Amino acid sequence: MSKPFKDETNRSGGWFEYEQQRTKTMELPLFPLKQVVLFPGMVLPLHIFEMRYREMISRCIEEKRPFGVVLIDEGEEVGDAAKPHRVGTLAKIVRVERMDDGRMNITAIGLERFRIQQIHTNQSYLTATVEVLATFNGSTKVATELAQKLRPRLVHYVDLLATVNNTPLQLDRLPEDPTTLAFLTAIALQVEMVEKQPLLETQGVPELLVKELNLLAHENMLLQYMLETQREVQAMNGGITGGIFPN
Repeated sequence: MSKPFKDETNRSGGWFEYEQQRTKTMELPLFPLKQVVLFPGMVLPLHIFEMRYREMISRCIEEKRPFGVVLIDEGEEVGDAAKPHRVGTLAKIVRVERMDDGRMNITAIGLERFRIQQIHTNQSYLTATVEVLATFNGSTKVATELAQKLRPRLVHYVDLLATVNNTPLQLDRLPEDPTTLAFLTAIALQVEMVEKQPLLETQGVPELLVKELNLLAHENMLLQYMLETQREVQAMNGGITGGIFPN
C-alpha cells in the first residue's frame, strides 16, 4: 500500500537556504543510472527500493539537499558500486510517494551540471566532491543563429517520431532562449546514452547546438528511411495473395 504523493520541498528553511549556501564546490550523494542522462530541466521519476538509496533519498529529503544523477560508465545499477562518468546533473526532489514497506517513488528535476573531482566510498552509497559546471555563450549571436536553424529541425524530428511510432506527439511553443532550447533538444533526442553523455559534457551552448544539429540531421534521415520502408511494406502486404506481393 502506498501513501499519496507529497511535496517534500515546501517546509521552511529548505531549498531556499540550500540555494543561498551553495558554493561552486560541494559534497554530493550520487545516484548512478544505466539508462538515464539527466539534463537541466528534465523530469526524472525513480523507484527507490535498495536500502542504500532509501537511506540516501531519506537524508536528501530531510536535509533539503539535492543528489547527483550520473550515467554508469562501468558496472550495474544494483549490487556493487558502479563507476560513473565524471559529469552529471544535480537533481532536486519535488514529489515523494512513500510505501508501507519503506520503498519510495520520487519525482526529481534536473538543476545544473557538475563534474566529479573525487569519489568517496565511506558510506553505503557513493558520494563525491563535485564542482558546478558553468554554461558558456548562451546569449551570443552565434548561439541565437544556431538556435534558429535547430528549431525547424527539432519540430520535424518530433513529427517523424510521432508518425513512425504511430503515437501522437506535440511540442509546445519552443523556447526562445538558446540554452533552454539546447537542453530541451538533448532531452528530446531518442539516441543511445553514449551519444547523450557528450552533450551533457559540452559547456559551450554554440558547440552543443552544433552537435545537436548534426544528430538531428542523422536521426531525421534514419526516421525518414524507416517511414518510407514502412509504407513500402504496407503497400506490398496489400497484394492479391495477401502476402508481400503487390497487385
